[in-house]
Amino acid sequence: MALFDKKTEQKLNDLIEKAYDAEKGYKAVADHVDNPRLKTFFLDKARVRSGYVNELTGTLRTSGMDITENDGSFSGSLHRAWIDTKAFFSIDNDESMLEEVKTGEKNAIEDYNDILDHYDLNPTVRAILLKQKTEIQASYNKADYLEGIQ
Repeated sequence: MALFDKKTEQKLNDLIEKAYDAEKGYKAVADHVDNPRLKTFFLDKARVRSGYVNELTGTLRTSGMDITENDGSFSGSLHRAWIDTKAFFSIDNDESMLEEVKTGEKNAIEDYNDILDHYDLNPTVRAILLKQKTEIQASYNKADYLEGIQ
């Protein structure tokens, strides 16, 4: 018997791919800010998202699920290119980058809510996703706060 149905497996693989995209995105944003506090914030968030990928991948593999190997999504690559373009043309670079982060975090929260609300997950996976979603919400709140003090 499979651990998850195919639709749930695809959704979990998508979540891993998006976490990987977020990690790369945070690194890209960190390259475009001058403020050391923001650079540290973005690099820390990249490290956290890498941890999400490893935590979820490890748990799912241990449970017997096949994980789709990836190096990010096409849409994630497009978003990073958009960040690069926006940074090039933006007058207020730091605020612009924080706005991009908030958009990404809001989308991630929606993805987590979708899988938590509409898919059958075992208690271990559900607990991991709830923890990660809570941390992403805190990250969104901090980005909002940092944007306000810029």
